Amino acid sequence: MTEQTDRIQEAHEKRMAWWREAKFGMFIHWGLYAIPAGVWKGKRVPGIGEWIMYRARIPVREYEALAKRFNPVKFNAEEWVKVAKDAGMRWIVITAKHHDGFCMFDTKLTDYNIVKATPFKRDPLKELSEACKKEKIKLGFYYSQTLDWHHPDGLGNDWDYDPEKKNFSKYLEEYVKPQLRELLTNYGPVAVIWFDIMTPTPEQARNLRDFVHELQPETLVSGRVGPWREVGIADYREMGDNEIPPGKVEGDWETPATINDTWGFKSYDHNWKSTGVLIHKLVEIVSKGGNYLLNVGPTAEGTIPKPSVDRLREMGEWLKVNGESIYGTTAGPFPEMEWGRSTAKPDKLYLHILAWPDTGQIEVPAFDREIKKVYPLADPDRKSLKFRSKEGGTVIDLPEKAIDPVDTVLVAEIE
Repeated sequence: MTEQTDRIQEAHEKRMAWWREAKFGMFIHWGLYAIPAGVWKGKRVPGIGEWIMYRARIPVREYEALAKRFNPVKFNAEEWVKVAKDAGMRWIVITAKHHDGFCMFDTKLTDYNIVKATPFKRDPLKELSEACKKEKIKLGFYYSQTLDWHHPDGLGNDWDYDPEKKNFSKYLEEYVKPQLRELLTNYGPVAVIWFDIMTPTPEQARNLRDFVHELQPETLVSGRVGPWREVGIADYREMGDNEIPPGKVEGDWETPATINDTWGFKSYDHNWKSTGVLIHKLVEIVSKGGNYLLNVGPTAEGTIPKPSVDRLREMGEWLKVNGESIYGTTAGPFPEMEWGRSTAKPDKLYLHILAWPDTGQIEVPAFDREIKKVYPLADPDRKSLKFRSKEGGTVIDLPEKAIDPVDTVLVAEIE
């Protein structure tokens, strides 16, 4: 038994290696819901954009008709991948099938897919897989394994279908698994299968995880396949949407997050977070040991909204200078400090100054290593700043003004 456990753990560690290094990825929510974009029959529908079918209780036959109007002629896989790469993102996860049941890939299990049911007649996942391979960006697929408002045996739709007559086990075996087989067979290496809304039973969750790993042993299974507290069901823990924990969290975890308030495109959601806020969130998450999966919601025409693109490019500019303090790091050794956060590598500590102090100095709490040298990460000459030990920590004298108005990063070389 121990030998088998060791093998399982070894396979898990191998799968996780790239993800622990990557830190920052792109989520893409794209589907038929981009057409109504938050409005149904002239009325704004509350809630997130991709849930419009559920929120408005749209009958299956009415919602299906959207497919005839879905023709995203401006979609360009290479442009999307370039946006991710320019942002400093290391992987992409796109919705292959969301809760509305519409398949954004060429599947033999149903004609309700982008190739057969729309005028577009192309497989965007295939095009993205080719573009990602070219740019060395990893690609993963979001797949709604539990909720499916279109399929009579999927869960969630109680306005078209009688919940008492659903056969969910049949749905898993005869629909979900064959579609997962297609996704894990026809698109090359798949970085992640991002399940959502926990599978009803731990047994079903484990069964799906094992099915994925049998087809592609290096594919990660996200935390929402089943209760993360049950050791070994998922490869990593998934936080709630936009949730950042109050302190350091042990183990592998991720925060999926939005740039505005919705995931799927919503025409009137203009509540865009600033680039500075997004960088602070990235730093906050990485400083506590997590990864940041940041979402874009493309339009029905196939374009990523300009406010998203602009912010992601600005994040990428910051990462060109400061990426060393993010990629491949672990959580810093201290809790939150009033001036900022910290990330770490075996021989370096990265001090992220998010609030520039008026005193001209910061104090770093004592920890079990000695600081040898401190310099701004943006300084190519690595000119050392003055610092001194005191009881309870180290005081560092800062430059006269912040090098970066959003986050000036100092490198503390340690033993």
